[in-house]
Amino acid sequence: MSSPSKRREMDVMKLMMSDYNVETINDGLNEFNVEFHGPKESLYEGGVWKIRVELPDAYPYKSPSIGFVNKIFHPNVDELSGSVCLDVINQSWSPMFDLLNVFEVFLPQLLLYPNPSDPLNGDAASLMIRDREKYDQKVKEYCERYARKENIMNSAAEEQSGEEDVSDDESGSSDNDIAGHVDP
Repeated sequence: MSSPSKRREMDVMKLMMSDYNVETINDGLNEFNVEFHGPKESLYEGGVWKIRVELPDAYPYKSPSIGFVNKIFHPNVDELSGSVCLDVINQSWSPMFDLLNVFEVFLPQLLLYPNPSDPLNGDAASLMIRDREKYDQKVKEYCERYARKENIMNSAAEEQSGEEDVSDDESGSSDNDIAGHVDP
């Protein structure tokens, strides 16, 4: 077994043995979902998100791809794809970091300190800059609507059954849809 694959195994096992609920996809260690709770004393407190993680073959030398599966209103998270704009993951990743860093430090910091000057969600960024009170209200509305434990359970059940609800509108989507896959 090569060093990167040993490290991948060790990091995933460490995450599984922590307080995080980890659900592997296709019985491998390269793709999995992690239940992530919004940080205390933040607008996201009480929210629960499913985070999709994909580890490249070169992990830990190449950063993991992470994305929110259920919707979140945040300037640095693409609302449709769930992709995250976070320098430490996208540009300055180091093999010294591990998966616990992502969930215990990087994602909580992202939610506690949004950066509207480098947005993936322009609407969230401009609202945050223009009217902080309305921004805070919308974050809380999204948490209530999309980031409840039931949302994660329902999306897990849909994934397992392989069935998707078909909406009646012509676009095939609605505000209740759960965001898609992680961008590579």
